[in-house]
Amino acid sequence: MTEVEKKKMNTGKKAAIIIAVLVILVGGFFALNLYKVYFAPNITENQKFLYIKTVSSYDDLISNLKTKDILKSTASFETAADKMTLKTNVKPGRYRLKKGMTNRTLINMIKAGNQEPVKLKFQNIRKKENFAAYLASNLEADSLSFISVLDSTPLITKYGFNQDNVYAMFIPNTYEMYWNVSPVEFFERMHKEYDKFWTAERKQKAASLNLSPAQVYTLASIVDAEALYDKEMPIIAGLYLNRLNKGILLQADPTVIFANNDFTVKRVTNKLLQVQSLYNTYKYAGLPPGPIMMPSINAIDAVLNRQQNDFIYMCAKEDFSGYHNFAATKAEHEINAKKYREALNKRNIFK
Repeated sequence: MTEVEKKKMNTGKKAAIIIAVLVILVGGFFALNLYKVYFAPNITENQKFLYIKTVSSYDDLISNLKTKDILKSTASFETAADKMTLKTNVKPGRYRLKKGMTNRTLINMIKAGNQEPVKLKFQNIRKKENFAAYLASNLEADSLSFISVLDSTPLITKYGFNQDNVYAMFIPNTYEMYWNVSPVEFFERMHKEYDKFWTAERKQKAASLNLSPAQVYTLASIVDAEALYDKEMPIIAGLYLNRLNKGILLQADPTVIFANNDFTVKRVTNKLLQVQSLYNTYKYAGLPPGPIMMPSINAIDAVLNRQQNDFIYMCAKEDFSGYHNFAATKAEHEINAKKYREALNKRNIFK
């Protein structure tokens, strides 16, 4: 091989090496860029969830990601979003953000609508406004939207309720549902849960008491408000059913407090008893028009499985233990009531 040929060969080898290095460098650059765009962790730990509202556009999403400081690199996310056609596939919802999450994972999650459900746990909520506020604090819709549904006569009458007793449709429990559920969808879901709860056995027990499920719920709300301890609930339920069956005014203090809309009251005075309201069971016979709170399932079942007793009267124990003294006669009750009034006076509790 001549010197010229050797030089040409060496030059060719050098060129091949240079080309190979360039290919490796260019390939490495694209591989690194590909990694950064799709596979590198790009989610900060500043937020636990990403909330995408129902009416959000892609631009709204990007703005939200920036405002909440969710991304380490917005540019890489937008590049991936463009390639993965996120712009036309933004689905609303509540998405769990995890440490080490990549653009690709987050984008696929949003496109598929794989959101994490919200756990709603409600019980002992007094009024519809309070309930609507609770729902609005956990779901997308605002409280006014929930109130408008709870007050929608066409909707609630469709399911056999009215504006006074619609609360009875909501069985207190823990439920899972998506953050962006609409108020109407929420209402319909709750009615399905209501139907599940009111089994044939529970309905039969209610009928044996000459009460509808809504009336059972209303009585349970009074029982729950009276009882600090669950084991007293069947006793109290039996007492109030005795009064109903005998046509005696219920005279339940919690209904008077509800009628006065003052839940700081510790002592029901004669002045409070004068309130003109169908919820004042010292003035109006029978059950009030609707529940005074959301009772627990234990309270509902306590009514359905009430204790058979002869009690007509009850009074809080003078030791402030939360338990009650029960009586079958007025004379027994006056003794119990006197002891409790004296205990209140000693503690300077006059209202």
